[in-house]
Amino acid sequence: MKPFVSIIIPAYNEASRIGNSLNRIISYMNNSKYSYEIIVSDDGSRDETIAISESFDEVRVVTEGKNFGKGRAVRRGILAAKGTIRIFTDADLSTPIQEIEKLLAELQKGYDVVIGSRAVNDDLIRKHQPFYREFMGKTFNKIVQVLVLKGISDTQCGFKGFTEKAAEDIFLRAKMDGFSFDVEILFLADKLGYRIKETAVEWYNDERSTVSPVVDSIRMFKDITRIKKLHAGSFVEPK
Repeated sequence: MKPFVSIIIPAYNEASRIGNSLNRIISYMNNSKYSYEIIVSDDGSRDETIAISESFDEVRVVTEGKNFGKGRAVRRGILAAKGTIRIFTDADLSTPIQEIEKLLAELQKGYDVVIGSRAVNDDLIRKHQPFYREFMGKTFNKIVQVLVLKGISDTQCGFKGFTEKAAEDIFLRAKMDGFSFDVEILFLADKLGYRIKETAVEWYNDERSTVSPVVDSIRMFKDITRIKKLHAGSFVEPK
């Protein structure tokens, strides 16, 4: 049967925490009213991420066997999914899985894309990032709003949901493999005329994050200047 919800987890060398996260997701979803599937989209892990993920009967693993980047992993998982609703979440569950209810509620109201946000309600950030990371993140989002996409206060929270149609339309067009893919998919959603909702979610910083605040930020700043060029002339008719 076609699942109602597809949960996609991009993963790169997540052996130390993927098992615990999958247990939490499976436990929650088994007690929900929704049919579901879980897809771990491996990004060329060199540890036991795949083996651990495949040990769960409820989990399907997709991989290309090489490390291309989070954007590529999310895109692969979203397009391999079969759910009416498709949600991706980070392997560390910085946003607890129960917050999926907020995304589903808005999608069922008629929104096409619903994104978790740390900026809508700062009180829901239960564990903050170090000051310099928060400052760089807020600066990045201000630049995004000026150059690419107005009206979205937090593009980078790794907790986003899509209708089946929006997911396939957007991710078939997406091209960026790195962390700036979040900006690209929201840019595409906006240009294609999809209804986007930003909703506050609970969030906990994971101190084991592999994102480099300097190297990855520089790369992302470069990428956002390319987004409009990458998709110039791509939008003949909005949906």
